[in-house]
Amino acid sequence: MVFWAGAVGAALFVLVFLVDGWRRPNYSPVRHPVSALALGRRGWVQTANFLVSGSAITAGALAMVFVGPSALTGVVLTAFGLGLVASGVFRMDPMLGYPQGAPAGIPERHSTPHRLHDLAGAVVFLALPLAAAIGAFTLPGTAWKIISGCAAVALFVGLGRFSRAWEEVSPRLGLIQRAVIILGWGWLAALFSALALGLS
Repeated sequence: MVFWAGAVGAALFVLVFLVDGWRRPNYSPVRHPVSALALGRRGWVQTANFLVSGSAITAGALAMVFVGPSALTGVVLTAFGLGLVASGVFRMDPMLGYPQGAPAGIPERHSTPHRLHDLAGAVVFLALPLAAAIGAFTLPGTAWKIISGCAAVALFVGLGRFSRAWEEVSPRLGLIQRAVIILGWGWLAALFSALALGLS
């Protein structure tokens, strides 16, 4: 049951930001990062998404630590889940023109909550490919080793592309981040589902 919570948490996170980002006034899913959805009057939706999904994923990850099949993968995914929760506690600063009236670019100086949000984001986006890489060696079954290995490579490449897009203030920043998230969270939801069905 706890593994199902992790699977639902991962899938719910993607579903919520896709739907909310599509319907949010003045918000561009192609340009703006997912975290920007936590800003403005409807920001509570993404904040709750961070908190609920992060908590569910953390619960599933802790089950991996104590039940298996890969305690080390579970430890790294626990850090990932807690990073999501922290991302909901600390919001990013308004920028890139969102919400309306925010600076058009990325300000040089940031608030303390934004810096803590950045730190939490670094944990999230580094922990997931690391967990997949560890899973490529520790998860049972050849199929899951191959799937996890491929996911790890794709996520590390995607993380590098997203980092460059952020530095360059790319107009496709949000699109690149979403590609990384959908791939990574998809791997995680599939893994938790397999564990719930008896992968051992």
